[in-house]
Amino acid sequence: MAPGDLDKALCGMKFPTDENLIVGLDRADDAGVYKVSDDLAIIQTVDFFTPIVDDPYAFGQIAAANALSDIYAMGGIPKTAMNLVAFPVKDMDISILRQIIEGGLDKMTEAGVVLVGGHSVEDKELKYGLSVTGFVHPDRVLTKRNLMAGDHLILTKPLGTGIINTAIKGGLASPEIIEIVTQLMATLNRDAAEIMKNYSVHACTDITGFGFLGHLAEMVQDSRLGVQIHSSRIPILPETLNYARMGLFPAGAFKNREFYEVVVEMAPTVDRLLQDVLFDPQTSGGLLISLEGNDADDLLRELKGKGIRDAAIVGEVVSEPKEKILVG
Repeated sequence: MAPGDLDKALCGMKFPTDENLIVGLDRADDAGVYKVSDDLAIIQTVDFFTPIVDDPYAFGQIAAANALSDIYAMGGIPKTAMNLVAFPVKDMDISILRQIIEGGLDKMTEAGVVLVGGHSVEDKELKYGLSVTGFVHPDRVLTKRNLMAGDHLILTKPLGTGIINTAIKGGLASPEIIEIVTQLMATLNRDAAEIMKNYSVHACTDITGFGFLGHLAEMVQDSRLGVQIHSSRIPILPETLNYARMGLFPAGAFKNREFYEVVVEMAPTVDRLLQDVLFDPQTSGGLLISLEGNDADDLLRELKGKGIRDAAIVGEVVSEPKEKILVG
């Protein structure tokens, strides 16, 4: 779904709500949050998509990691999940579905998540994902909407998965980069989420289908603040720019640019290919963490010490220009 499509579909609708709803449909965020008691809230999210790699088991792992990521981005711990499956049973061997589910199960086991059910339908197009429920303290919910002037921004995974997945589909990706990107997308954001709990994090999101600049735009919206991004510090997957030079962009990259470029000001020195990478839709991307500048170096050091080697400080929150992203 293109950016803004859901907003258009929901425009003017009135939604049921009550006083215990902490995060709902009144604002764009990574998941919904509902207060159960003074010390417990549940986080709910759902995500599923078509295969992006050829290996069924790897696809299951990636889809699960992607769905679980929203819970981590909200500051929570995923606890239960339900499978969502659409499968062309007349056209594909059932063993393929088994491998996909096994990949998802192994990733859930790694995350300490219990599979409690699911739903499947016969469909011409294969799809897989999860509905996930997590726990968080009501006072420790992280959202996209709490940027503070002087904050530094840390990105925990490199960009480029959309472009590389396009190269994979076209049969142009090298075996080495296929292995690298598959492992990256299957990696949980759990370690980064656990580490950031020790710091004064103000806002957080995970980078997925709207791309780096799209998700950052949602953080800037209504914040009365702006963001300065240092493009040279953005971690990018190997071979990404080479594939971009070949024109291997997913359609979502152009939709993201079209929708979000109104809030982005690119310096003339930023290469056009790099600009496109910043709009590239990601699958199971990293966390984008906004925290006090004085803590950023310490958090970065801990992330790298935990093996999150590509993590980088990529920008800072500024007072002016308001609700704009400056990329230099």
